[in-house]
Amino acid sequence: MAFQVNDKVLIVACADDARAVGRVGRIVDEVAPGELTNGRWTVGGISLFIAPVLCHTHELQKV
Repeated sequence: MAFQVNDKVLIVACADDARAVGRVGRIVDEVAPGELTNGRWTVGGISLFIAPVLCHTHELQKV
């Protein structure tokens, strides 16, 4: 499954920051993730206290 920029996603798991699990954020990437992020999507807008996180596709669910 591919995501588009600004898609809202539910974070069902997150190895980058466990505090993000169960929260909704939005996809920041305008292109599919590559080597720089190790194939992970950048998810932002999660919380005032949680910086954008990197998540694998299987850790995200489209809302």
